Amino acid sequence: MDLADILDRHKGREGPLLPILHDVQATFGYVSEDAIRAIALALNLTRAEVHGVVSFYHDFKTKADPRPVLKLCRAEACQARGVDAVAADLPQDGRVKVETVYCLGLCSVGPAAMTGDTVHARLDREKLKALVAAL
Repeated sequence: MDLADILDRHKGREGPLLPILHDVQATFGYVSEDAIRAIALALNLTRAEVHGVVSFYHDFKTKADPRPVLKLCRAEACQARGVDAVAADLPQDGRVKVETVYCLGLCSVGPAAMTGDTVHARLDREKLKALVAAL
């Protein structure tokens, strides 16, 4: 799938900017300046308007990052279940990008993390270490 396919799929949709940006992010891993320009043109918006939305939401990236991403929940429920102690041994070598998120919706089975579209619950140090090693 390319950018033209994504734009075509959302043609005529009400409020298409965010769904388009999500599809671009999922397909390419980031929203490039060329994509911002094409999206703006297709939606009759300025590049500044599209860029403003991209820069507002932290999930949209403007540069490719080949590292796998581990989203680690640090909301109150996961904190109460010991996420800080579980995460204390995370490797700091930069091979995996660790992002803090606030609530993955697994409050009763935390600490929780997410890789791709997969959520992981009831993490302890060993499970988290194995999860990072598998990325």
